[in-house]
Amino acid sequence: MAKEAWSRWGAADEAGAPNLIGPEQVRLAVSLVRTGQVLSLTQPISDRLPVPAHRAGVQHFMGRDGGDYAAGAKRPGGFQFAEDTIILPLHLATHIDALCHAWCDDCLYNGFPGSTVRSTTRALRCGVDKMPPLITRGVLLDVVGLRGKPAAPGDTIGLDEIKAATAKAEVTLRDGDAVLIRTGWLESQEGLRDVDFNAEPGIDVEAALWLAESGVAMVGADNFAIETLPFPTGTVFPVHQRLIRDYGIPLLEGLVLKPLAEAGAKSFLFAATPLPIVGATGSPVAPVAVL
Repeated sequence: MAKEAWSRWGAADEAGAPNLIGPEQVRLAVSLVRTGQVLSLTQPISDRLPVPAHRAGVQHFMGRDGGDYAAGAKRPGGFQFAEDTIILPLHLATHIDALCHAWCDDCLYNGFPGSTVRSTTRALRCGVDKMPPLITRGVLLDVVGLRGKPAAPGDTIGLDEIKAATAKAEVTLRDGDAVLIRTGWLESQEGLRDVDFNAEPGIDVEAALWLAESGVAMVGADNFAIETLPFPTGTVFPVHQRLIRDYGIPLLEGLVLKPLAEAGAKSFLFAATPLPIVGATGSPVAPVAVL
């Protein structure tokens, strides 16, 4: 398997394609702001979020609340407070995949051995803490708008469709862009508790490689896996392997993109910052688009 981005930013690099975001890309993104409207692209986090069967759900505990005072807790000077704790999988709702999240043939991005990811040490290489803040030009590829309806579960979004969506967005992709693909999957699951995470529309490898060769810094979508589920016969997460492992491109999953499309956004200032959790394979994010 090819290793297209390995050593591009040096043998020790653990950030990958976000290295393409520099001062020029940030200045360009800021220059796109016209109205100042800010749109959240983030799912609310609660214990009502649907969760894949192999992952734990959200657990939210109150450590101090009004009930403690009702039960007689002291309130010096009249002061009262509340605090809480949340436990959640890092690959849930709106989140980013770090470059240690997926690999193959015992090699991570840039040739680091898979053995560097261990339960005792977490990820010694390519953890989400190695990822910089992500502030760049965002580009919405609205497949729903192109088709006139959401893509059906299991539909493949191929290269021709991605190129058509790019043309409709009236952009030429550039180094450092954040490409956000609206499939309509998340919208079609709204209000459902029994969500089938094994059947989703998504891009295929050919489309993914075209995006990678266009110089994008990250690829995001409004689905759980970016790529088509079920996978093509004889493959397992082929888009994850190629983008994360070979090109060092992080994936943003579970984005809320309908409001962005309804606002008529094509290119815009995009901003997201992963939590710098040392050695983590991903992080919740709360990305925004500024129009």
